[in-house]
Amino acid sequence: MSTTSNRRNAFSTPQSNPATKFLSWKSNDKQFSYYDKETKENVLVPLPLKFLVLDEMHSISGWNDATQSGIYSNEVKFISKETMTVKPFKGNEIAKGLYKDIKEKVKSAGGHYVKSIYIMLEDGTLANLQLKGSAVQKWGEFTAKGKQRLVDEWVVVDKAVDGKKGAVKFTTPDFRFLQSITDAESELADDCFNTLEAYMSTYLSKAEPIAIDEEEEIEEEEDLKF
Repeated sequence: MSTTSNRRNAFSTPQSNPATKFLSWKSNDKQFSYYDKETKENVLVPLPLKFLVLDEMHSISGWNDATQSGIYSNEVKFISKETMTVKPFKGNEIAKGLYKDIKEKVKSAGGHYVKSIYIMLEDGTLANLQLKGSAVQKWGEFTAKGKQRLVDEWVVVDKAVDGKKGAVKFTTPDFRFLQSITDAESELADDCFNTLEAYMSTYLSKAEPIAIDEEEEIEEEEDLKF
């Protein structure tokens, strides 16, 4: 990237999250899905899904019965060191503090941990994976021995893996490395990362949740009732 481009990025900090899609795993459909603001519908993304990892964060999501609304929090980079503020879309703050200290209170309110993974899609756009439950465990197993490879290798999910816990059946995404990125793809990734970094440098300094718009709130509530 040229010096001019770097200077331009320094003066163009995104005011809202630059991710174009927020993808979550739909166990029954065995696919990822995202909410389309224009159509106001959930859109299934057929496999395979190919992406490059840019950064990993931590957040909280869920459904609060008392307020009949979704739960959200700020994202943090270091979950053991940084304060999380958890709120429902309707009502007062649920908890604030380190995750280990507020975990039980959050769970009793209907919240759960989310691994927030910022990615570059195959077309060069910036997106986000929202992993929860068994999908987080699957990601942890995948990255345990190959975390360094995430920097310059494409990851692909081309099938779902069936699982069972007690009487509950579920599926998880099957993550695997596909191939190394090219020089041109590396430049695209640098552009995406610079955009993300510019946003995060401002966002993380606030340490407060940023409310999402009404359409996303509706999708969040409908998605997390079950």
